[in-house]
Amino acid sequence: MTIDLKPEQQRVIDLAVRSGAYQNAGEVLDQAFEIIREQLDLEDWMVEQREAVAAHIEKGFAQAGRGELIDGDAAVETLRQRRAERSEAVGMNAPF
Repeated sequence: MTIDLKPEQQRVIDLAVRSGAYQNAGEVLDQAFEIIREQLDLEDWMVEQREAVAAHIEKGFAQAGRGELIDGDAAVETLRQRRAERSEAVGMNAPF
Protein backbone atom coordinates (compact mmCIF):
# COMPACT_ATOMS: atom_id res chain seq x y z
CA MET A 1 0.00 0.00 0.00
CA THR A 2 1.22 3.48 -0.82
CA ILE A 3 0.36 6.47 1.34
CA ASP A 4 1.00 10.04 0.27
CA LEU A 5 2.14 12.12 3.22
CA LYS A 6 2.12 15.86 3.56
CA PRO A 7 5.63 17.30 3.88
CA GLU A 8 5.05 18.13 7.57
CA GLN A 9 3.92 14.57 8.29
CA GLN A 10 7.02 13.17 6.59
CA ARG A 11 9.22 15.59 8.54
CA VAL A 12 7.73 14.43 11.85
CA ILE A 13 8.25 10.78 10.94
CA ASP A 14 11.83 11.44 9.82
CA LEU A 15 12.57 13.32 13.07
CA ALA A 16 11.16 10.47 15.13
CA VAL A 17 13.33 7.91 13.34
CA ARG A 18 16.45 10.12 13.54
CA SER A 19 15.88 10.53 17.28
CA GLY A 20 16.59 6.83 17.67
CA ALA A 21 13.29 6.15 19.40
CA TYR A 22 12.05 4.24 16.34
CA GLN A 23 13.82 1.98 13.88
CA ASN A 24 11.75 2.99 10.87
CA ALA A 25 8.67 4.86 9.66
CA GLY A 26 6.51 1.78 10.24
CA GLU A 27 7.28 1.83 13.95
CA VAL A 28 6.40 5.53 14.12
CA LEU A 29 3.08 4.86 12.43
CA ASP A 30 2.38 1.84 14.65
CA GLN A 31 2.86 4.05 17.71
CA ALA A 32 0.70 6.80 16.22
CA PHE A 33 -2.11 4.33 15.50
CA GLU A 34 -1.86 2.91 19.01
CA ILE A 35 -2.23 6.42 20.45
CA ILE A 36 -5.26 7.03 18.25
CA ARG A 37 -6.81 3.73 19.41
CA GLU A 38 -6.20 4.68 23.05
CA GLN A 39 -7.79 8.09 22.51
CA LEU A 40 -10.86 6.52 20.91
CA ASP A 41 -11.16 4.07 23.80
CA LEU A 42 -10.83 6.93 26.28
CA GLU A 43 -13.50 8.94 24.47
CA ASP A 44 -15.84 5.93 24.63
CA TRP A 45 -15.11 5.55 28.35
CA MET A 46 -15.74 9.25 28.96
CA VAL A 47 -19.11 9.09 27.21
CA GLU A 48 -20.06 6.05 29.30
CA GLN A 49 -18.97 7.77 32.51
CA ARG A 50 -20.71 11.02 31.60
CA GLU A 51 -23.99 9.16 31.33
CA ALA A 52 -23.41 7.41 34.66
CA VAL A 53 -22.54 10.70 36.38
CA ALA A 54 -25.64 12.35 34.92
CA ALA A 55 -27.75 9.47 36.25
CA HIS A 56 -26.23 9.88 39.73
CA ILE A 57 -26.87 13.61 39.67
CA GLU A 58 -30.46 13.07 38.63
CA LYS A 59 -30.89 10.51 41.40
CA GLY A 60 -29.37 12.94 43.91
CA PHE A 61 -31.70 15.76 42.92
CA ALA A 62 -34.66 13.41 43.27
CA GLN A 63 -33.47 12.36 46.74
CA ALA A 64 -32.98 15.99 47.73
CA GLY A 65 -36.46 16.78 46.50
CA ARG A 66 -37.80 14.11 48.82
CA GLY A 67 -35.75 15.53 51.73
CA GLU A 68 -33.35 12.56 51.76
CA LEU A 69 -30.24 14.59 52.58
CA ILE A 70 -27.24 13.85 54.78
CA ASP A 71 -24.89 16.13 56.66
CA GLY A 72 -21.84 17.29 54.68
CA ASP A 73 -19.37 15.89 57.24
CA ALA A 74 -21.14 12.53 57.16
CA ALA A 75 -20.96 12.51 53.36
CA VAL A 76 -17.21 13.20 53.42
CA GLU A 77 -16.69 10.42 55.95
CA THR A 78 -18.67 7.99 53.80
CA LEU A 79 -16.52 8.87 50.78
CA ARG A 80 -13.32 8.38 52.82
CA GLN A 81 -14.52 4.97 53.97
CA ARG A 82 -15.36 3.93 50.41
CA ARG A 83 -11.94 5.09 49.21
CA ALA A 84 -10.21 3.16 51.99
CA GLU A 85 -12.17 0.03 51.11
CA ARG A 86 -11.24 0.32 47.44
CA SER A 87 -7.60 0.97 48.31
CA GLU A 88 -7.48 -2.09 50.55
CA ALA A 89 -9.09 -4.18 47.83
CA VAL A 90 -6.24 -3.36 45.42
CA GLY A 91 -3.53 -3.49 48.07
CA MET A 92 -2.90 0.23 48.32
CA ASN A 93 -3.04 2.23 51.54
CA ALA A 94 -4.17 5.74 50.69
CA PRO A 95 -3.54 8.46 53.30
CA PHE A 96 -7.00 10.01 52.81
